[in-house]
Amino acid sequence: MSYILGISAFYHDSAAAIIHNGNIIAAAQEERFSRKKHDSGFPKNAVNFVLDFAKISLSEVDHIVFYEKPFLKFERLLETYVAFAPKGFASFSKAMPIWLREKLFQKKMIMDYLKDHDKNFKDENKILFSEHHLSHAASAFYPSPFEKAVILTADGVGEWATTTVAIGDKNKLEIKKELHFPHSLGLLYSAFTYYTGFKVNSGEYKLMGLAPYGKPKYIEQILNNLIDLKEDGTFMLDQQYFNYSTGLTMTNHHFDKLFGQPPRKPDTERITQFHMDIASSIQKVTEKIMLMLAKSLSEEYNMPNLCLAGGVALNCVANGKILKEKIFENIWVQPAAGDAGGSLGAALAYWHIDLNKDRFNSTKDSMQGSYLGSHFSDDEIKTTLNEIGAEFTEMSEDEIIEKTANEISNEKAIGWFQGRMEFGPRALGNRSILGDPRSDKMQKNLNLKVKFRESFRPFAPSVLKEEVSDWFELSADSPYMLFVADIKKEKTQEMSDDEKKLFGIDLLNIKRSEIPAVTHVDYSARIQTVYKETNNKYYKLIKKFKEITNCPVLINTSFNIRGEPIVNTPKDAFNCFMGTELDILVIGNCYLEKNKQNINLKKDYKNKFELD
Repeated sequence: MSYILGISAFYHDSAAAIIHNGNIIAAAQEERFSRKKHDSGFPKNAVNFVLDFAKISLSEVDHIVFYEKPFLKFERLLETYVAFAPKGFASFSKAMPIWLREKLFQKKMIMDYLKDHDKNFKDENKILFSEHHLSHAASAFYPSPFEKAVILTADGVGEWATTTVAIGDKNKLEIKKELHFPHSLGLLYSAFTYYTGFKVNSGEYKLMGLAPYGKPKYIEQILNNLIDLKEDGTFMLDQQYFNYSTGLTMTNHHFDKLFGQPPRKPDTERITQFHMDIASSIQKVTEKIMLMLAKSLSEEYNMPNLCLAGGVALNCVANGKILKEKIFENIWVQPAAGDAGGSLGAALAYWHIDLNKDRFNSTKDSMQGSYLGSHFSDDEIKTTLNEIGAEFTEMSEDEIIEKTANEISNEKAIGWFQGRMEFGPRALGNRSILGDPRSDKMQKNLNLKVKFRESFRPFAPSVLKEEVSDWFELSADSPYMLFVADIKKEKTQEMSDDEKKLFGIDLLNIKRSEIPAVTHVDYSARIQTVYKETNNKYYKLIKKFKEITNCPVLINTSFNIRGEPIVNTPKDAFNCFMGTELDILVIGNCYLEKNKQNINLKKDYKNKFELD
């Protein structure tokens, strides 16, 4: 019997995961417990949760694997500062005391944190270190349904690597090639995130959502100046335009001069057509690079299966393009593709590679729908709601499903809290806000009244797996909302001549399909296919909605407001419900209506979280 605890921490999206004899038992991000978005601290709460869920103490864990190697990372920082000297002295003098005081002695630091969990924990030899990109690759390959696959990982930077190619075969995984810092697709995308006024390591998905409103006018400028792109998709970035190696910002005055404007000031400067065109351009360049990499890997290794991980793998538009071009027969993306997933990958890598343990033969992935987080019994839910002073009605599952589906069809906004919390950045029907995709008002209302976020942000459709190809140009599985595909032509509506003349944000309010609330301005959608086997209750809800409306699709967005981590507990859910214009909250089999709640329980919620 072997338990392995995986930990990722100290950069962003700290997390913990536990596996037992190779089976994934539990995994969660620290932010869900601390309520601090992208929390980078030691994942104390997440470690507590996974140990509790596995019903073991820390002393019973056989191995503890950290997701990267701090000495290698320190080496990269030192070499980078030396290479760019004397330019990087400001950030060097900021970073070094922290490294010399804490990060370099991470084993001792981790040991100290772990002793807080269990006073009896004394065996420092149980603490091991994986490599950053190996952790990513393992998180993508081992839970995938493939016996053999090419694994492509791309992110900002690990220790040295920024992009890696690995081959997975049964329980073996070997990294074959790497691109090294400072040449990074993740950092290139983050530079444009910064330039358009969004938060780095947080706002990249906003840049992706903004892209369809713009025209890709700056592709040539990017390709001719910033990046030297080779035929096989490998590249080098011209460092004279960037500041991330040595400074405290992502871009510099050469970058500003190239595009003709300084970076947008977050939250004070309006998003203009220029920013939309910039977003469109870098998105197209990212897609081009990912397609070129995929094509060259397909030709070189001649394998039908591709696995993806690393932050860039959350670019579901690029993933959708690789799928659409049929470069590989099958693609599987790790749902927690960013650093959080490194905790799981580190544990799996040690089990399969270091301990040489076999994988389970299965044609299904082993992420269990990514429902790997916390769970609350009906008794726990009722106790919490009673303590808060909430008014609720208990119903049977069938009653809950019938009533909720009816209210969604009446354009009500629903907070839906069921089963185990999702691992990764996407709510997949357990910590979700749900709405009617047929409504042409729903996108705007949810964005402004419930999520308190930018009106341009698109919402995703959850669709019954067997109906997906009737509504979308997609025949593959997309359980983790990581592929974008177009709405089926017969479901779209032709734009009028006047509407075609509109551009930018004015495109937002045009009804362009039978499901306008989940149809982005370029007629695309980020799709989640829903299965009876992994989420029966959510499946039944969508099925009931289809019986009422003849539409097997729901809006599914994460249960939180802008800047807030996704809700974790019934109390978090109630607070969000009372602090927004959600109409109904369904937690387990408890049904709450806003107009029946005590007005004194209303929250001033909008300013509670730092904007992302």
